[in-house]
Amino acid sequence: LGMEKTTSSAGKGFDVLGEIATGALRRVGEAAINAVGSGLSMLSGFVTDSIAEAQEFQNVFAQTEAVIKSTGQAAGLTAQDMANLASDLSAASGMSLFSDDQILSAQNVLATFKEIKGVQFEDATSAILDMSQAMGMDLQAASVQVGKALNDPIAGLGALSRVGVQFTADQKAMIEEMVNLGDVAGAQEMILGELNSQFGGSAAAAVNTY
Repeated sequence: LGMEKTTSSAGKGFDVLGEIATGALRRVGEAAINAVGSGLSMLSGFVTDSIAEAQEFQNVFAQTEAVIKSTGQAAGLTAQDMANLASDLSAASGMSLFSDDQILSAQNVLATFKEIKGVQFEDATSAILDMSQAMGMDLQAASVQVGKALNDPIAGLGALSRVGVQFTADQKAMIEEMVNLGDVAGAQEMILGELNSQFGGSAAAAVNTY
């Protein structure tokens, strides 16, 4: 009788262990299924987002090509040059928090100011990102402000002053003198130098914050 009780207890013990093991395996299986489902959902979301981003970039790039054509390529850059610059300064390159299509869209606005060319255009793009980041301005608004100032340095200084960018009396006098002597590029360099002095590196620095 004692043996039968012992055997019966042992049997029940194995039954309990079996139920525990079965439950554990069931939970592992459910977790695996959930993980696969979650993974597929994340993958699907990633693919959908990637397609949407690609479409958005193509839309902005088409606008870039239109601006290049309408301005007679006044900036001296091709649409691909502008796209490459946008990519180099983008979040994907670790240089700012802005996406390449956001930057390219800002460049599209800047390109409508026909007196901004070549190196000044590239430096202006960086200045726009830094100014936007530092002052919490929309990229498009920053593009308009910087574009106005560089396109017509004498009149444009007022636009920058109204948003908090300050120039000394000596700087204003030098900029006016340069423009009057036909050295618009020199005046633009002075304006870009002051923008860099006040906001330079702000876009890149934001990448390293929490």
